[in-house]
Formats: sequence, C-alpha cells, structure tokens
Amino acid sequence: MSKPTLLVLAAGMGSRYGGLKQMDPMGPNGETILDYSVFDAIRAGFGKVVFVIREDFAEAFKEGVGARFSDRIEIDYAFQKLDDLPEGFSLPADREKPWGTAHAVRAAREVINEPFAVVNADDFYGANAYQTAADFLKTLPNDSTNYAIVGYYLVNTLSDHGGVNRGICTANEDGLLTNVEEVIDISRKEGGVISGTDLSDQAREVNEQDIVSMNFWCFSPAYFEQTEKHFADFLAEHLNTPKSECYIPTVVDDFVAKQEATCKVLPTSSNWFGVTYPDDKPMVVEAIAGLITKEEYPSSLT
Repeated sequence: MSKPTLLVLAAGMGSRYGGLKQMDPMGPNGETILDYSVFDAIRAGFGKVVFVIREDFAEAFKEGVGARFSDRIEIDYAFQKLDDLPEGFSLPADREKPWGTAHAVRAAREVINEPFAVVNADDFYGANAYQTAADFLKTLPNDSTNYAIVGYYLVNTLSDHGGVNRGICTANEDGLLTNVEEVIDISRKEGGVISGTDLSDQAREVNEQDIVSMNFWCFSPAYFEQTEKHFADFLAEHLNTPKSECYIPTVVDDFVAKQEATCKVLPTSSNWFGVTYPDDKPMVVEAIAGLITKEEYPSSLT
C-alpha cells in the first residue's frame, strides 16, 4: 500500500509571505511552523507533500518554501483558482473571495491518488497527531468512504491571550463523529471555568477534555469524487453570494447526515499551537523550545 500524502492548505499565504505568521521563525534556528509540519509528516511515514497555493505567487512560493523540502520528500503543488468550478457553473463577475477550504482541497484532485491528510499551513499540530493520522491512512483503501478527523483535547488548544473559536466534536460509542458544534470566544474564566457562546449567542460552558476540531482531516481519494456533488449543490444555492464559502466540516457533516460516509474521531495527545494573537508568538516559541528540551524534536531539523 502506498504511503499517504499530506495536503497543506497554503493559498492564503500571499505573495509577500515573508512577513506573514506562516513564515515567521519559531524554532531556535529560524524554523517555521511549516518546517515542523513537514518534519513530523516525514517521520510519521508520509510520502509526499502537496501545497495548495495561488497561481499568482507560485514561483515565489516554490523558491522560498517548497525548495526547502524538495531534498527530503516528494513535493507537488495544486492551484486554488476562483474559476475552477464544476461543469455548468461560471465565475460571477463580482466574485473576489476564495470559495473556502472544501474548494481548496478540491484543487488537489488531479495530483493526489492515495489516502491523504489535510492541514492548515499556519498550525503546529504536533508529532503524535501526524503519527495518528498516518497510522489510520496507511490502512485506508483508496475507495473507502470511512474518513477521520484528528481531534484535540480543548485544553491543549486554548490561548492565554484571548478567546478562541472551536468546533466541539461529539462521537458515538463506536468513535464515529455525529456532530460538530461551533462555540466561539472560548476562554478560561475566573474560577477555572471554560466557556464561550454558541451560534445563538447563548453562553456555553465547555469541558477542557472536550474533543475539538483543528481542521486535521483524513480522506481517501474517493473524497474528491464524492464532494463534487456537494460543491455543485453549494454553488446552485450560493453562486451569486459574493462572500459565501464551502467548508470541509460542512461537507463532512453532510456526508455523515446522509449516511454517505463515516468520520472516525482520532484523539491525539499533541498540543496544538497557533499564532491567533500577536502575543501568542512568544508562547509558541517557548513551547517548541520545551519540546526540544524533552527531545521530542532535534535542536535543528536539517
């Protein structure tokens, strides 16, 4: 069975990515979050990395980012284009905003032929998360519609500098995802209580051991064909809504509700790090230094 592929959603990085958080040095030798992501993927057994980017900064990205990894793992690219739509649909003249994460994944349909994981370019997911995903994907048949999400304990994803938005995952007794509830502005309050608000603007208390989605998904190639109808249905309803977006969780929820697929929740012990707020960067730098001290990562990735 072939090695799984890592699909990195990087189309939002922009042509001047050098000053963006995705390319901000976080490690002791200037390593970025992407450096750690690729390092973790390689040692977990992934065989290829595909970056979803925009065509307008393709050459700059390949020279500044992709070239750093090309001697360590196979690298490929897919372009998220506004006019890359299913047959029968045309790009509205006033459309400027990308079509969302589900559309970004769809962009890679011509370059991925094996089970794959999907991650964001600017998130630090941790070694255990990549190993958990790889172990699942290595046994997943190409035509399977039994997908998975790597789920994090809420306490391992909070910020000390403000509220965060998280999708709280509910699973049945078989560990299969049944619902993802969006809760916004989650933070630890006085007395240690963790709470936020639901989409009805009602207070929602959550548990630090709740499993949350950080958009780390595991799919087979069957996902590409299966999602085509969903995206076409989305466009039929929202094509002329300029800011409408089609998201991966919405697609998966639809598959699960219609019993067209299952999604196993794979808990990970990893901590998730992200620079949601400017003050988060020192915390991320310190956390990575701590992982190096524990010998979970080498002091230099090269």
